[in-house]
Amino acid sequence: MKVIALPLALSLLFGLLLPSCGTAPETGTGAVTTAGENKPNIVFIYLDDLGYGDVSAYEAGSLETPNIDALANGGVRFTNGYASSATCTPSRYALLTGVYPWRNSDAKILPGTAPLIIDTAQTTVASMLKEAGYHTGVVGKWHLGLGTGDVNWNEHVSPGPNEIGFDYSYIMAATQDRVPTVYLENGMVDGLDPNDPIEIDYQNNFPGQPTGKDNPELTTMKWHHGHNNTIVNGIPRIGYMKGGEKAKWSDVDMADHFLDYAQRYVRDHKDGPFFLYYALQQPHVPRTPHPRFVGKSGMGPRGDVIVEADWAIGEFVKTLREEGLLENTLIVLSSDNGPVLNDGYYDDAVEKLGDHTPAGPLRGGKYSLYEAGTRVPFITYWEGNIEPKVSDALVSQLDLLPSLAELVGGDAGASGAMDGQQLLASFLGESDQGREELVLEATSRTALRAGDWLMIPPYKGRAVNAQVNIELGNDAEYQLYNLADDLGQTQNLAAENPDKLAELVKAYEKIRGTENTETEQLKLE
Repeated sequence: MKVIALPLALSLLFGLLLPSCGTAPETGTGAVTTAGENKPNIVFIYLDDLGYGDVSAYEAGSLETPNIDALANGGVRFTNGYASSATCTPSRYALLTGVYPWRNSDAKILPGTAPLIIDTAQTTVASMLKEAGYHTGVVGKWHLGLGTGDVNWNEHVSPGPNEIGFDYSYIMAATQDRVPTVYLENGMVDGLDPNDPIEIDYQNNFPGQPTGKDNPELTTMKWHHGHNNTIVNGIPRIGYMKGGEKAKWSDVDMADHFLDYAQRYVRDHKDGPFFLYYALQQPHVPRTPHPRFVGKSGMGPRGDVIVEADWAIGEFVKTLREEGLLENTLIVLSSDNGPVLNDGYYDDAVEKLGDHTPAGPLRGGKYSLYEAGTRVPFITYWEGNIEPKVSDALVSQLDLLPSLAELVGGDAGASGAMDGQQLLASFLGESDQGREELVLEATSRTALRAGDWLMIPPYKGRAVNAQVNIELGNDAEYQLYNLADDLGQTQNLAAENPDKLAELVKAYEKIRGTENTETEQLKLE
């Protein structure tokens, strides 16, 4: 077991007499906890496609998110906090494993029928905390694959969350816009009628099943691109589904449904310690706010579901407070990637945006190697233990696994088996020191953030994804930006800083393992 000496804010919690909280955690001087001692509960609140400017505490957009702001203003609000990737599945892989997703060729946007991409022998946040004495649960969006291929949705689906460290799971398999449109509880479809079995196919439709493409008159939400297969609740999805009518979710009730299960989990395990990964679906498409939130933002469904998510987070935190758990719960709130407006449906996200800036001052968005693709809201909150501050430390969701292992005395796995760094003092607000460098990823393309600099290698392909109207970061030449002086990445400094460019290319190749070989530039079409 790892041993550390904790600062006073934590020593009070654990009943230890240690130095004052102004000191960063030291290693090798005393056990964090032993069996029977009071370990903090840990909660990840993970949103989907929430941009840097979508949280009002970041002082960039015009939406109001008072409940997220309460966490941001009462804890550490990171201005240089990153998801590993500019898309969903890779970021979730990195969050749970501490490993760069580009090291796993399967860590890309998955169909709803993809097999589990995390090896059951791999260390995850959940398995580490479970071994450290935690009860572990996941509620919400999964999108890391299930089973080993050719899943029979009418039987127990395995492997899944329960096989990589979660004691309890209540999830949607993939995304709200993909089939199967059902919830699974511990590997079983919730509410399934055995006389109405589920069939799923991502290539071919089932005879007689209407689709968004062929039957637009049956839809209540019109597809813009890609989302034109099986219609469920008036919404055309990605993929084809037949059966399972009683088990299908209600889109407008999804936020309430996940909140209810997250609250239940807390109440059922309040004697702790517990770890809950609460993965909200907002503001991913299709955006389906409950009627009581429709029109609340004035920005159409995208703004409304962010207001809805903020409310759900407030209700969840209220539950922690009512159960007397808030002072013994470390909350980490972040997003899996940056924002996107039109991501497959016509829903007025563009037309009703007004003066709101989902990306804040950043360039790009979801799918992009520019900053808005991966720099996201990132907040740590622990009432009575973390002093409020704004931190410029460079941190990644990759770093949570080793840092939490340090906090609870857990085993983060074999040395060198992960890319995350132990930054506990930064997450607790006791240090302004973060990473020196970080490789960022967007749809298999990678770039390097090092200090104040961002280097993007040359990549073929379109500069702008016209369907979503987002700059992807592709260029025939190297790009180099000084983010301290040019946060919006308006000036490419590569030509006038050849030494800095060479330095960063060398560092990038070392991390990517391409030293002494031709750089991977210009390979991606």
